[in-house]
Amino acid sequence: MSANTERMRSYRRAAVTLLVVAALYEASARSGYFAPALLPTLPTIGRTLFAMLLDGSMLGHALYTFYRVMFGFGLAIVVALPLGILMGRFRTVEGFFLPLASALMPVPSLAWVPVFILWFGLGNTTTVLVVFYAATFPMLLNTWSGVRSVNPLWLRAAGTMGADENAMFWKVIIPGASPFIITGMRQAFLRAWIAVVGAEMIAASNWGLGWVIFDAKEFLNTDIMLASLAVIGFIGFVFERLVFGSLERATIQRWGMVRAAKS
Repeated sequence: MSANTERMRSYRRAAVTLLVVAALYEASARSGYFAPALLPTLPTIGRTLFAMLLDGSMLGHALYTFYRVMFGFGLAIVVALPLGILMGRFRTVEGFFLPLASALMPVPSLAWVPVFILWFGLGNTTTVLVVFYAATFPMLLNTWSGVRSVNPLWLRAAGTMGADENAMFWKVIIPGASPFIITGMRQAFLRAWIAVVGAEMIAASNWGLGWVIFDAKEFLNTDIMLASLAVIGFIGFVFERLVFGSLERATIQRWGMVRAAKS
């Protein structure tokens, strides 16, 4: 089966899942058990979303949120990937940073929001730092686990064939650890979205999808809240499929590090 055919089947399965969920929601909204103000129908949400897209407000809020996510996520990549690789390769680095990561990982990122507000005030800096904190540890620990899990036989075989440290790193360690690394990046991206929406509800000022949801709650504008949630889900879904899916196909599937799921 070709890669394009498999992707089309994946998109069809995703479409079926979304349509079923949408049908169940619409049936609940029209059942009469819930007030229309609390559970608006899909056409109502669609009209609200279209109006906010038409006046540019939804696009502006989405761009602010996406910028904060990508800034914090990018910082996490710069810090977590090299540090995770070093932890996996050198016991002294692992011994120093692993207890720190183990202690900080369970602390929810939103618990830092009041502290960061005191230190940095309201706005982008606090929100980006919360995203950075949320995204760092899944990426760090998965990268560390991936490097440590590389089969020692591969390393010995590469050394026997005369591979130097540079070749061993790029040809053996990175391909061997790549399934863990990409999984860590996926987890980090999801945590980044959770963190940014929560942080925007508390620390952002007038812009961002989290702020829109929080502000709409004050006026019982459930349609605006659900329209914003739909945009968040759409951005996350598209980014995951286009970016992480393409990265996975270009690396671990190409290198034969994973098996395709059965139909």
